[in-house]
Amino acid sequence: MAAPLMSLVWTDHVTGRQGFLVVDRLVRGVASGGLRMRPGCTLEEVTGLARGMTMKEALHYDPAGRYVPLGGAKGGIDCDPQDPGAYALLVRYLRAMRPHVENFWTTGEDLGLTQDLVDRAAAEAGLVSSIQAVYPLLDDEAAARRRLADAFAIEVDGIGLDELAGGRGVAESALAALDRAGVPYPGTRVAVQGLGTMGGATARFLSRAGLTVVAVADVKGTIANPSGLDVEALLRARDAYGTVDRSVLRPGDLELPGDAWLSAEAEVLVPAAVSYAVDAANEHLVTARWIVEAANMPVLPEAEERLAARGVTVLPDVVVNSGTNAWWWWTLFGDIGADADEAFAHIRRSMRALVKLMLDRAESDGTTPRAAAHALVADRLPVIAERFGWYR
Repeated sequence: MAAPLMSLVWTDHVTGRQGFLVVDRLVRGVASGGLRMRPGCTLEEVTGLARGMTMKEALHYDPAGRYVPLGGAKGGIDCDPQDPGAYALLVRYLRAMRPHVENFWTTGEDLGLTQDLVDRAAAEAGLVSSIQAVYPLLDDEAAARRRLADAFAIEVDGIGLDELAGGRGVAESALAALDRAGVPYPGTRVAVQGLGTMGGATARFLSRAGLTVVAVADVKGTIANPSGLDVEALLRARDAYGTVDRSVLRPGDLELPGDAWLSAEAEVLVPAAVSYAVDAANEHLVTARWIVEAANMPVLPEAEERLAARGVTVLPDVVVNSGTNAWWWWTLFGDIGADADEAFAHIRRSMRALVKLMLDRAESDGTTPRAAAHALVADRLPVIAERFGWYR
């Protein structure tokens, strides 16, 4: 693959910790991609995530829509988000990145950070908004910003719409795969790694669709129940980092080691926490039929090859978890309004159509869903480049 347009390594003058920004490409002078904070974050990791954002943007290109795809970018900070100095470090990082955020990098929450925290730190760093670089592309900036703010103010059963959008996309991806295979929802079991924004919403929507969530994992370990967990109770008992208060567990709920979710007796696995969760050393533990990548890059290539060889289908992150990013831009550009039902309906249509297109391509090409997604991107990028131009 070609090198990204820009790679930047920043060293904090106070702690010596490093942060990264990678811009894979710009479309109409702007790139989109969230900011993550985790211990051990690397430039290589952020580079892969930035390339993934280019793909996600291209996959959601609709010539009839108002939302125009942006380029792909990503930011990362090597720090534990629960470290006492993490917020001050975030502010210093954004202050250093201010010229890039002001001019061409639109960013938001990712692993380890919430949107509220990013917004607060951005304001302290002197930024108008973490997505201000896209404002010049809007037909009516004031109306667009009001619409997005109104959408962020919506709650559905106690959880913000912004937290639910991505998980709705993951759930619809999984359900589309089940429908294609003719597998009924009742009796289909799910294990989820991570009960934060993405994992929690995914668990809610799959449970409400009739699937049985039998295991969820957080930093304390795996909570399991072969008969099914009370997902809503677990969601209410989460802290800001997705850690569940064990006092809410029922008598039949089991506390198992952290990696037990991987070998759970389930048809669907949803890695929704960290990258590189499934590798060549542990893929043999998987008994599921589908792995639905809610996290970014959770399944390593060698593991995916082995999984495919024994009939396990990996639905790739570039499609599965693209709903959050797309929902932001559909709302801001005006393809949908600040309404939960409208948002969920649009996510359902878009994600199911995209998953169908990907799986059809994989079947016709005799390849994996990930390779099919890459092929779809390769088809669309020249069209986007011809219409809008880009810099690489």
